[in-house]
Order: sequence, then structure tokens, then C-alpha cells
Amino acid sequence: MVFAAPGEALTRAEELLGADPSPLHASVAHQVIGIWQRDFGDNRRALAHLRRARDLAARAESAEREADVLATLGVALVHAGRTRAGLAAFERGVARGSGHTRARVLYRRAYVWWVLGRHGEALEDVRRAIPVLRQVDDVIWTARALTLRATVHLALGSVERADADFTAAEALWDTTGQEHDKADAVESRGLAAFRSGDVPAALRLLDEAAERYAKLGTPTFMLTIRRCEVLMAAGLATEALTEADAAVAALDGIGGQSTRKAELLLVAARAARLAGEPQTSLARAAVAVRLFAGQRRTWYETHARLVLIEARVATGHGSGRLVADAAAVAERLAAFGAPAAPEASLLAGRIALDLGWTADAERHLAVAARSRHGGPPLARMTGWAAQALRARAAGSARGVLEACRRGLDVLDDHRMTLGASELRARATAQGAELAALAQRASLVSGGPRRLLGWSERWRATVLSAPPTRPPADPVLLTAMTAFRELAARAEEARTDGGRPAPALEREQRRLEREIRSRTLHMRGEAPGDGDRFDAGRLLRRLGDEVRLVELAVLDGRVHVLLCGQGRVRRFEAGLLAEAEVEAEHVQAGLRRLAHPGAEARLPLVEAAGARLQRLLLGPAAAHLGSGPVVVVPPGRLHRVPWALLPALRDRVLSVSPSASSWLRARDTAPPPGGRQVLVRGPGLASGGAEIPELSDRYTGRRTPGGADPGTPSPGTPTGTRHLPAHDEVDRGEREGPAGTGGGATRVPPAADEGGGESARRERDGEGRTGGGRPGPVDVAGAGAAARGATVVLEGDDARVPRVLRELDGAALAHIAAHGTFRADSPLFSSLRMADGPLIVHDFERLDRSPYRIILPCCDTARFASVGADELLGLVTALLPLGTAGVVACTAPVNDAAVVPLMLALHKGLDAGLSLAEALRDARAALPGDAVHQATGWAFSAFGAA
Repeated sequence: MVFAAPGEALTRAEELLGADPSPLHASVAHQVIGIWQRDFGDNRRALAHLRRARDLAARAESAEREADVLATLGVALVHAGRTRAGLAAFERGVARGSGHTRARVLYRRAYVWWVLGRHGEALEDVRRAIPVLRQVDDVIWTARALTLRATVHLALGSVERADADFTAAEALWDTTGQEHDKADAVESRGLAAFRSGDVPAALRLLDEAAERYAKLGTPTFMLTIRRCEVLMAAGLATEALTEADAAVAALDGIGGQSTRKAELLLVAARAARLAGEPQTSLARAAVAVRLFAGQRRTWYETHARLVLIEARVATGHGSGRLVADAAAVAERLAAFGAPAAPEASLLAGRIALDLGWTADAERHLAVAARSRHGGPPLARMTGWAAQALRARAAGSARGVLEACRRGLDVLDDHRMTLGASELRARATAQGAELAALAQRASLVSGGPRRLLGWSERWRATVLSAPPTRPPADPVLLTAMTAFRELAARAEEARTDGGRPAPALEREQRRLEREIRSRTLHMRGEAPGDGDRFDAGRLLRRLGDEVRLVELAVLDGRVHVLLCGQGRVRRFEAGLLAEAEVEAEHVQAGLRRLAHPGAEARLPLVEAAGARLQRLLLGPAAAHLGSGPVVVVPPGRLHRVPWALLPALRDRVLSVSPSASSWLRARDTAPPPGGRQVLVRGPGLASGGAEIPELSDRYTGRRTPGGADPGTPSPGTPTGTRHLPAHDEVDRGEREGPAGTGGGATRVPPAADEGGGESARRERDGEGRTGGGRPGPVDVAGAGAAARGATVVLEGDDARVPRVLRELDGAALAHIAAHGTFRADSPLFSSLRMADGPLIVHDFERLDRSPYRIILPCCDTARFASVGADELLGLVTALLPLGTAGVVACTAPVNDAAVVPLMLALHKGLDAGLSLAEALRDARAALPGDAVHQATGWAFSAFGAA
């Protein structure tokens, strides 16, 4: 009962002890309390109860009872770090027990061998135990033994054997009421899914196990270790480090198992190294090594030494001694049959190469390269990385490129099994080294065109295919609706001058975790990305007039690849680090210029733009010609206001995450019908003053009073369209005028606010609620409004489900709304609607996002740079979903100055111009004062529409 219902078992054991039981029964009660304390509480108290149970069993003269208690005591002693005493207790237990009891003792000793990393001994003991347990029809202990054997097989890399044992164990668990063990089986299946390379399934199963444990009140330290391993493989190392450190603190707080603490520290050390925190990794790994050594856990100690060496190398301490240490670790791991052995050989080879020890490097890298032909994806990646380094040492550029191609193909296949765009983006970090090796080899031997191909090979790959649509999951839809309601209440509390209640904030964070968790469970639908970049096709599409400028970064320096007129030319520019610093100075200047009275800073900002041009374009600036320019920057330069650079200032200019993305946008056809959607959210200082005038423009009416679209409308309030950082609010915001939207179609509030599947059913003609809309109804998926109509959503009409319904399949969307960029969780970046935030996860539910989108609020072009060269944010979420062009801005802008810019932009679109052409002309139409000039520079056109 202590595993099926631990709380009830503890209560009944304490009641039994209070009733003056016999020594035999008292022994059982103390053993139950000892197990509970060992697994759920204080290990020191556990040892006291178990020693008492052992003594009472001896007084009762029951050899079988004594053997059983000695096994439980042995486990507790090993978890306390007293390995020698624990193994001695098992020796006595095996000797005292017989038959069925001895089989249970052997099973528990096998578990201890697994904890110690001695997998051969574990398999031997469990092999002896299983036939006896089966013979006496002990279903529960047979299932436990099968689960343990499967776990040992996984540690040795034998996934197929593990699957067979897990399947057999689950069949037995289904016949029992052991809820704890059933949860353990789910956790084990999650581990098996991870070892076979299925990260989404692993996350889903581990989260399911956590829910089951929570119902039992069971601590989940082992589950945390496994979940952290999966998070690291998914590129979420910072998240894994946070979880591991929190678990260590919780374990210390209850005086828990020393063995688990050491394992958690090892996981934290690995996570810190992957998260770019080598000093933290060094500290965690050093403590883990000491603990494992004291616990006589050589298998784990060797793994911890591997992380310790990796952390030392990351802090710049490469040396001959470290080569020898890494080689020794590799030999020990290989002797254990540990899957991490190739990593250690790769590390030894990499250090030796850096020292110029080519013979030693070749020996170690050759061993690591063997893993490229088999095993899970990341193991094969290790092998191909070793093979690429071997080829580089041998001076074979062709060999380097072939190894890099094969390695990135492996990672491509793995990446496309991930459904969530966040996981796809973060997974690319695993290929960063291969991509960099290939780029260096291309620079040396292949010329600019080959360098362009490899620059594209691993740039913005998350945009190469749409993310998997979130499932029609009622729990997910309910969580998103509840999240929106809570966020709206929190925002209302802030604008009233107060703060949301702590309970409200906690529930909002819980819902965020639930939404994110369920989206990470999604599995990818595409088998791989077959759309390879073709430089010839790019050059044909560019023609003689258009230039595409792709910036590649090699060893910290910017290389400009200028494409156009049928050729690719390379120019060397400045250092990336200097350009990043200059870009931050420019951002600060634009923020100041958004407010009147900062005119004196305009020359400083313009001078900074000239310095940025020298650093980013170098001599290529003189070869741009006179036609349109497409800029493809690396992820770390996503906040550069490109229109500020002198050579680009008066051009038709667009920005794209990759050349491939630009080509896809060029090939994207606009939807039929040409429907426009104008959305005005609450809280804008200008009240979204452009929306009524745009409504009049698209319905053929003149603006009242004949106002020219290039000038601010009378009475437009001033202010800043400020997109606050997480939890930041512009307290100067106020609710704008409601407006009627002129002659445009006004959409009544939705009867069903569930969004998602219900929205699709309504769009497809099932249970349609909207009435009173003029013109024919579009049933083909372009939205509920009439073809060619202009739909205005404002006031209470601008609610998320209705906004999504109208955006789906629209030709043009203009969304004037405040929002929030979330650097900590980019896919929760949002635009504020009447009922709460419209988040990136909402956009991913669209069948097709609007062909063109204009986002006049601040910082909508902000992204989080993750993975190798990926960007997560609102704009990059839209591009794979059918959007061919976006206008957004990289800085806070002045509300009053945005209105004439937006009106002039739409005037150009109405005349048949592209977004980039219309934005160029709109900038030119603005007044020449500092505020308007800064506003124009802050906006960029993304894509090719």
C-alpha cells in the first residue's frame, strides 16, 4: 500500500504502532514508515525506522521478514551515500531469505546496482529474480522487475529490448491497482520515447506521469532528472537548469536522498554548459563528482567528469592534461557501454586539434566518428561532427562539406518530428558547429556562391515549413480562453493604478505553463524539408535590378554576400560584436526621438546609422545599384533599423530572415476576394485614428473634411505607441474613441467565443451565427465576410475569437493595438484585444494567415534569437502560415506620427504598390522633423508582398 496509497499506508502504520503490536507486525509498520520517509521525506528518519524494523524482525525470529527489511535498509543506505554499508545489508538479506523473499531482495539489489551505474550486476540479479517471481504469480513484483530491466537496457542503449520489457510490464500493471507503479510505467515509457528520439512523445508522457504523481502526493525528483534531459535535447537548457536547481533546493529542504541530489547536480551542470554558463556548470559538476565518488558510483562519476572537462574547455582552459583526462573518461565510458562515450572521444579530439596535436586528434576523432552510422539522432550528429573535424585536419574541404551535409540531414529529420515551432527553432543549436565548419570550408575553397548555399543551409530553418497546427484539444482551448480572461483582468488592474493580486498572477503563470506544455507535445507532420536552396533560382528571380544582401558571420566577422545580375559577390565588413553595440545605440536614439523635444539627437542617430553601414555593409554599399534591395541579416541583428543606413534610406527596401524565405514569399499567391480587415484594440493614445480613415478609403468614401492622408487628422492626440516588455505597462495609455468605421462591414460579437475549431466550423458553414453582412458569404475558407469587403473590428467587436475568424484568409490586415513582447517566452508575445491578449499561439491556429499584415504598434518586429540562427516572434510566426509580407517596427514610435505614415502607406497599396514600395513612398511623404523621420526609420517591410 505504501506505493499505491502512500498517505493512507503511513497513517495505518502509525495507528498500528499505537496499538501495541507484536514484534512481527511492528516490524512491518516501521518498514512502511521507513519506506515513506526514504522516498517522500527525510532519509535520516528512514534509516532509524528501518533499523528498528530489522531489530524487531530478528526478535520475532522471522528470517524472511528480516531479509525483506534488510533489502529496504540497503536501498536507503545507498541513497544516503553509504554504499558499502548498503551492499553489506543486501549480502545479509540474500543469505537470510529464500525462494520468493530472496527474489524480491535480488530485485531491490538490482535496483541499487542500477543506481550505482553497475549495469551488468543489475541485469544478473534481475535475471535471477524474474523467473521466481513469475513462478509464484507475484504480478506486482514481476512488473517492477521488468520495468527495472527495461530501464537498465535503456542506460546501455538497447531501446528495442527496453520496449519489449516495458510492454510486458504495462500488461501486468493493467491488472493491478498500483497507481504509483502505473505512473512509474508512464514515466519509463517517456524515457524510452526520448531514447528513441521522439522528444514530443517524451514530454507528453513525462507530463502525464507528473500529473499521476501529483494525485498521489509523490515527490518527483527522478522524473525531474529525466524531464531535464529531454528539455536539454529540445534546446531548452535554461529551463532545464532552473528546474534542476529548484529540485536540489527542495531535496535539501526535506533532507532527501543524497544519490538523487548528486544526479540532479549532474543534470544542472550539463544544462548550465548548454545554456552558455560554463562557470555554473563547473561548480555543479565539481560537487557532483565529489558526491558520486563518495557514493562509489563510478558510472555516474565518470559522466560528471566528462561535464567537468567540457566546462573547463568552455572557460578557455584547454591543455594537454585535459586531452588525457577526456581520453581516460572516453575509455571508461566505452567500458561501461555508455552511449556518451563518443561525446568524450569527440571532446578529446577537439582539444587536441586546438593544441595542434593532429595525430592524437585523429585517433580520438576516429573513435567518435564510428557513432555516425547508428543510434539516436544526436549520437549520429556527434559522429558526423567528429568526421568533419577529421576532414578539416586532413585539409579536405570536400570531406568537411560532405560530413556537414550528412550531419545536418540527420538533424533535419529529427527537427521535423517536432511539431512546435519553438522546439524546431531551438533544436537547430545542435547543428551550429557543423554549419560553421561548412561555411569556413566554403570560404576557403568554394567561392561566394557556395558560401551563400551554406549560409542558407542552416538559417531560419523553422520557417521552411508551417508548424503543426495545435490539435482541437478542449483542454488547450479552455486554457487559452482562461489565460486571456486572466490577462485582461490583470491589465485592468494595472491601468487602474494598482497591481494584480498575487493569486491572479500565479494562475496566469500556471495557465501559460499548461498552454506551452501542451503545444510542445505536438509531433511534426512533415517527414523532412525537401525544398533545398538553389542559388541559380534566386538569381533568376532577382533579375538585373533587385539586389539581395545576405550577411554571413564567420569567426565574429560579417561577410556580405551581394546577389544580383546573375552572380554572387563577397565583401568583408566589420565585427559583429561592434555592430551589435552600435545597433543598441541606435535603438536608444530612436526611443528618445519618439518624444518631442529630442531633435538635437537626430544628427547623432544619423551618424550612428553611417557607422552601422560601415560595419554591416562595408564596401558592398557602393555596389547596390539603384533598384530594390532585400536584406537578409543574421538573427543577432534583427533589431537594426535598416532604413536608417544611408545607402538604404531612400530605397525600396525589404527584410527577410533568409533568402529561401524571401523566395517562398515571392511565390505565395494572394487569396481570392481581396478582403481587408481593420482592427482597433483598446488603449491607444491616438485611439487608432487611422482606422476610420482607412475604412473610408477601402469603401470608396472620402475622409471627412477632405483631409489629405499624408497629414495627421485634426485633434489626434500625441503619445508613444509603446509595446511594453513583460509586465511593463505605459501608464499614459488611455482608451481611444470607439468610432464607427465608416461604411465598412461592422461585425457583431460572436455567439461562440471558443475560437479554434468552433471558429473553423462557423467559417465552413456549420452553426453560422453572424447575420446582417452584405454581399455573398465566402464558404471556401477566406473568412465569414463578403469577398472584397472591408471588415472593421473595434470596441467590443475586437475580441480574439472574432478577430481570428476574420483574419483567416484575408488579403490585408491592419491591426492597431498595443502589445507585449515576451523575451522570456516569445510565443506569448501578444497584441491587446478587447477581451485580452492575442498571442502567437493563437495565430498558429489559423488555416491561412493574412497575405499582408500591417502592425503599426511598437516593437512588433522584435524577436528572440534562439538556436543556431533562428528568430521567435510575431513576424516569424506569420511567415510560414501564408503571410507573404509584414510591415512592423523595431522600436517605440510616436502615436501621432504613425497615423500619417500608415495612411500614406495604404495610399501606396491602393495604387498597386508592394509593401516595400509603399513604405518607401510613405517615409518620403512625412514631414522632415525629427519625430516623423525617426518614426519612418523604425518601420521595416518583411517578406516580398
